[in-house]
Amino acid sequence: MADWSNWAGTVTSRPGETVLVRDVAHLQLLCEESALAGRRVKAVGAGHSFTGIAEPTDVLVRMDRLSGIRSVDEDTGRVWVHAGTPLHVLGPELRRRGLAMTNLGDIDRQTIAGAVSTGTHGTGIGFTGLAGQLTGVELVQADGSLLRVTDSENAELLPAVALSLGALGIVTALEIQCVPKFLLHAVEAPATLDETLDRIDEYVDGTDHFEFYWFPHTDRVLTKSNTRVTDAAQRAPLPAWRSRLDDDLLSNKLFGVLNKATTRAPRMIPAINQVSARALSRREFTDWSYRVFASERDVVFRETEMAIPRVAVPDVLGQLRSWLSRKVEVVTFPVEVRFAAADELWLSTAQGRESGYIAIHQYAGRDHRRYFEAFWSMLAGLDARPHWGKMHNLDASELRSRYPKFDDFTALRDRLDPHRVFSNPYLDRVLG
Repeated sequence: MADWSNWAGTVTSRPGETVLVRDVAHLQLLCEESALAGRRVKAVGAGHSFTGIAEPTDVLVRMDRLSGIRSVDEDTGRVWVHAGTPLHVLGPELRRRGLAMTNLGDIDRQTIAGAVSTGTHGTGIGFTGLAGQLTGVELVQADGSLLRVTDSENAELLPAVALSLGALGIVTALEIQCVPKFLLHAVEAPATLDETLDRIDEYVDGTDHFEFYWFPHTDRVLTKSNTRVTDAAQRAPLPAWRSRLDDDLLSNKLFGVLNKATTRAPRMIPAINQVSARALSRREFTDWSYRVFASERDVVFRETEMAIPRVAVPDVLGQLRSWLSRKVEVVTFPVEVRFAAADELWLSTAQGRESGYIAIHQYAGRDHRRYFEAFWSMLAGLDARPHWGKMHNLDASELRSRYPKFDDFTALRDRLDPHRVFSNPYLDRVLG
């Protein structure tokens, strides 16, 4: 037996067995035998969720060998991808075939199955999350059978299995509706929080992909506006030295050093945030979409992210600014604000409404609880929906009223996995 831990170190477990499956047939046999023996089975990708959604209890399944592109339909742009394919591998592989995913999140370490199953979403009010790009899913059920769901086969199940939390079976492959490869023209610029909130509708509606980072204890933000470009001749990426310098300052090596230093002297944080925010200057570049959307994160942190109605974002940020101004808690990590289109997936955080996402973070070396709990308390009455892979304090009794299709999903789970072969403590909590 070996210990398992997620990336953030917030969940650890000691599964009884670890299996690196050879192929789908091997996985089918494993699920069937485990179900008969009363053992729970959980596929684990990159472990980049902060919750216990991927926590293995009895059998840990590694999907590393189920990786890569399985097939491409050049006429429709639909691509079947093996479930264990990491996003940082998938982007270049799609580009080689002249294709791209429509939208991505901001971290590229997840596997594609893990990313869609937890509701990874990215930003852009005209675009859904990753699961909204799916036209097909294959998964192994508890009895070992293979269920195929597409928009023409078992189509009524697609809104459930496209974003399934890993509760309905183990995903083996996904069909993605891709688009022709494209560039993103990125403009990243400093601004003030008040100025950004005053013009928020203009920015969100007038930009393909808009987001911003607000530095706590300051009035400074970094806005990110990405515009889609189809002419490959316009590619003008950042020089490597500039990319490394800026990314290290905001999210990696230098940022890690600052967090370690301020953990020992937290009173320095407001002053350091002022310096960090002002050190970030405007930058403009154009590169392949997957290189602009997503990147690697080295500094380990804790994160909670909540989806709320788009119109509520300014008020919640105002409450958060007021609370932080009292310095009850001092925070180095920027607050990330993003937006997404409504969709009709049963457990999507954007189901039925245009959504704003507010994500707050705390360095792994510091206690996050007071900060996170204060933030959650500001969301009363907004029907806030937690990102399934990020920390929250809600259970099934509270979540049921926030998802119109919640009972439909749990009924499907009862049918496909009546003995809870694919469950774990987190899923027991959020689904009942």
